[in-house]
Amino acid sequence: MQKILDELVEYQEKRLLKIANQINPRITSDDILQPNDFPELENNPYFRYEEGVLKGIHAARMAILSELSST
Repeated sequence: MQKILDELVEYQEKRLLKIANQINPRITSDDILQPNDFPELENNPYFRYEEGVLKGIHAARMAILSELSST
């Protein structure tokens, strides 16, 4: 289960970086952790949506792993 969740996170992180690089080719994986430093990312609804998907996957991963560890 954890492997699948990790793969989902990794896929979405790569997807988000690809989108960011289409907006600004100089963006790095570290830069997408603080998109508010880049107005072109901060104000891009498509980037923000995909970032929200990543945050949702992270939240689901934490909840599932927490549940699995408590059983």
